[in-house]
Amino acid sequence: MLFALGIRHVGETVAKKLAQHFKSLDNLQAASIEEIASVQDIGIRIAESIHQYLHNTDNIAELNKLKSYGLQFHIEEKEVVRAGNSLEGKTFLISGVFADYSREQLTELIESHGGKMLSSISSKLNFLVAGDKMGPSKLVKAQKLNIPIISDQELLAMINKE
Repeated sequence: MLFALGIRHVGETVAKKLAQHFKSLDNLQAASIEEIASVQDIGIRIAESIHQYLHNTDNIAELNKLKSYGLQFHIEEKEVVRAGNSLEGKTFLISGVFADYSREQLTELIESHGGKMLSSISSKLNFLVAGDKMGPSKLVKAQKLNIPIISDQELLAMINKE
């Protein structure tokens, strides 16, 4: 739900990390900029953007209206079922469109085999899973950092080596 609010710099992966860390929108709203920035892969610029959004009176009114309509702004813990360990200790970023899988399905697959998702390209990234229509800037940055660029099929092959 956090991703759908349209907060600047908050994509799906960042929203998921924040939701997993804070567990509810109320907890996130009560957090300081420093507390938000302390979440893995969340920088100060993202933290400031989130904090500013969640303390804007117009946005607070909108969020309260959504709550009054019955929207839930908290997550219930669900245990990640481990299917294997073939991706243990490896980090991934998914970009682009895939013919056979959604990004959510690929994310679940990676996490269920011990891999972790990152929200941006950095030296901490082990693999960029690239699909069609991936932005050229991500490709260039990954190449500059010598990050292996793999397809969804290559990801499946990594998992199936188990």
